[in-house]
Amino acid sequence: MERQIQLADRFGMLLRQGYVGRNPLTHDYIRHLQSGAERIEAKSLTIPTRQPVENTATSFALVGCSGIGKSKAIEKVLHQYPQCFQHTAPFSLVQITWLKLDCPHQGSPKQLCINFFSAVDRLVGTNYFNWYGSRRASVDEMMVHMAHVANLHALGVLVIDEIQHLNKTKIGPDALLNFLVTLVNTIGVPVILIGTLSAIPLLQENFRQARRASGLGSLVWDRMPKGKAWDYFIDQLWQYQWTCEPTEINPEIREALYDESQGIMDIVVKLFMLAQLRVIGIGEVRRGPERLTVELLRKVAREDFQVVRPMLDALRSNDKKALLKYDDLLPLHAHVDQVLASALKTQLPDVVLSPAVVEPASVLMQDDGIDTTRAALRSLGVADDVVDVLINEASGLNPSADPLLLMAAITERLAKRLVQVRKPQARKPPKASATPAQDLRHIVTLGKQAGQSGYEALLAAGFVKPPLLDLAA
Repeated sequence: MERQIQLADRFGMLLRQGYVGRNPLTHDYIRHLQSGAERIEAKSLTIPTRQPVENTATSFALVGCSGIGKSKAIEKVLHQYPQCFQHTAPFSLVQITWLKLDCPHQGSPKQLCINFFSAVDRLVGTNYFNWYGSRRASVDEMMVHMAHVANLHALGVLVIDEIQHLNKTKIGPDALLNFLVTLVNTIGVPVILIGTLSAIPLLQENFRQARRASGLGSLVWDRMPKGKAWDYFIDQLWQYQWTCEPTEINPEIREALYDESQGIMDIVVKLFMLAQLRVIGIGEVRRGPERLTVELLRKVAREDFQVVRPMLDALRSNDKKALLKYDDLLPLHAHVDQVLASALKTQLPDVVLSPAVVEPASVLMQDDGIDTTRAALRSLGVADDVVDVLINEASGLNPSADPLLLMAAITERLAKRLVQVRKPQARKPPKASATPAQDLRHIVTLGKQAGQSGYEALLAAGFVKPPLLDLAA
């Protein structure tokens, strides 16, 4: 898509421009290494060096709504370039073209350095984590060594994802952001920052960070508007149908998909998947046609996206304050993944699809879902009175009486009860007074009452051999 092509072009420019000032053929790379050695001796990144080198590195930021495809897009762009090169001329060098890290949840520069050393070790096979990542090392020392390792392996671009985590830090975002700015200004390593819209205030906090974030023009990916790009995406998505009977796309379905997802690609993809799982399950139960309809799409969105409904309403009304409040959208991603996993792991098809369980199609088409569920439970050997109780409880949680939802709720309830029934009860230890006279515990107890230790009581009772008996013999 257009925005992904634009991101690929920006990344290519950033990567090549950053290497201009670190060309081994002009000795700039060697000067960077010499400057790094001086910083290691001084244990500081800010000291002036004797070998000033031209800095051609720049940076940019990619921000946008969660679920819009930022991380996936940058991963696709990164994998267009080999991550490692083994050079033999003009000298031996293992070059790292790019490295992608997640921003630490606590916003700690020390944790970022630890993640950096671990990532380089996994990639190159070095041992930097054990050398420089010890707990006793100070933050300044780890930053200096991280910068030196980045220069030593001629790191092309450092990508920091989930930069919005700095909003929740107790120490403040300045420490990590200043370190990243130092990497660009002093070391010459380009940096790309990726985050949600809540990261914009962090990057605009002062002019220096805003300038570095917009070195090649920051990219802001908002939700996709209606138009040719959205229609193209839906046409490509619509080819992945799992139903026995493919459904033709029409303007009403397009409108429903956009209205229920508000142009967020992650939402519309999972809505499409959940709707197909629902229609396949209904088709297997009722022997009806497996067709996707507008009513089904809206029903699935209404029932499965309840947790994120306020966020979607904020997108629908274009409420700026509400969007900042719900910008993280982590509950959306977690909730939808949970719903999708539950739909994939449900055991309803194993119950309903067996010949002994499935009733004739004419009977299934006439009931409202409750009769089908009752018949399935009876076939499993559940008593009628228990069946009625389970169905009444599940119907209270799922008023729509959809067979899939009813069976999922009943299965979950039965699993919980089974765990409670099988929970072993702790046995109480027998009292010492109730033990026989030859019980060691009884003897020890009587000895303690007489002021003897356990060893002395057992020795007097003849259960322990005297220590000098063998010597006397």
